[in-house]
Amino acid sequence: MAVPKKKVSRSRRDMRRAHDSLASQARGECPNCGELKRPHHVCPSCGFYNDREVVEIDTIA
Repeated sequence: MAVPKKKVSRSRRDMRRAHDSLASQARGECPNCGELKRPHHVCPSCGFYNDREVVEIDTIA
């Protein structure tokens, strides 16, 4: 069974974990309403995708 000979220091442990952080998601502007949306996804505020309405969004009045 493999057992480490020496304790791994906090510095070395944290350097190994340097790439585990979450990256921010890409966002783009919707050409129809101007809100931020994810690329290649339906706009959550207006329901448009590829210059046409795909999902009908209900507005609460």
